[in-house]
Amino acid sequence: MRNLCLLAALFSPLALAESVSVDAHSLLRLPANSSVLSLERLDVADYGTLLIPANLTDLSVGELRLGHEARIALVPSERELHLYAAHAELGTGSQILARGAPGTHQKAARPGRNLDLQLQSLDAVELNIDGRGGAGAAGYAGLDGGSGQAPGCTWGAAGRGGNGDNGGDGLPGAAGAQVRVRLPASFAADAIKVRTDGGNGGEAGAPGKAGAGGKSKGCLVYRADGGKAGREGLPGRPGETGAAGSVSIQRF
Repeated sequence: MRNLCLLAALFSPLALAESVSVDAHSLLRLPANSSVLSLERLDVADYGTLLIPANLTDLSVGELRLGHEARIALVPSERELHLYAAHAELGTGSQILARGAPGTHQKAARPGRNLDLQLQSLDAVELNIDGRGGAGAAGYAGLDGGSGQAPGCTWGAAGRGGNGDNGGDGLPGAAGAQVRVRLPASFAADAIKVRTDGGNGGEAGAPGKAGAGGKSKGCLVYRADGGKAGREGLPGRPGETGAAGSVSIQRF
């Protein structure tokens, strides 16, 4: 009920003075009615997740706190998110996730969402940002060849097995995000962990198996020979890895 009241408050002109909290082990999505949102305080408890909608492009927070293994997850979007916090306290294992979405055969993989992050003051052991691109879909598996027809005793030879179809090619992965980070110079450089790898290409489709030839058959005066097996299909090709994103770190 508390979260519902907080979300209702975000729709009002008083959103500037409001705070949002996410309970432990729960997920909360910010409203998608505006592209700009200002909060006095944002608190994501241990193992909680705050979901940032695709149309939100500017989020300004006075006090940002992420508990142990807490997450801020950005819905994939072509629109960059500008996230500013006057003071941030990040628990161990916490992350900002700007990852792309995996692809299907109907939709291409989505790239990581571009992020411009500014933390005016930071209290954390590590800053972890994951902006990897989405993985491509695996190629279709080839169909197996059909079995050959068995021979008759008075006419016809055994049929040859059908050839297996070739496997489909894997689809390409998406690009990693463009991430810019601005934070105090006192924060250790080796504690900044940002990943912007391109998404993995989809696995190659498996080839179809060769169909078996028609089985030999014993007849009254002779034995009919079996048919030859078909050929196994060729495997598909793995999809290409998406382009790597970039990381820019500015310290003040």
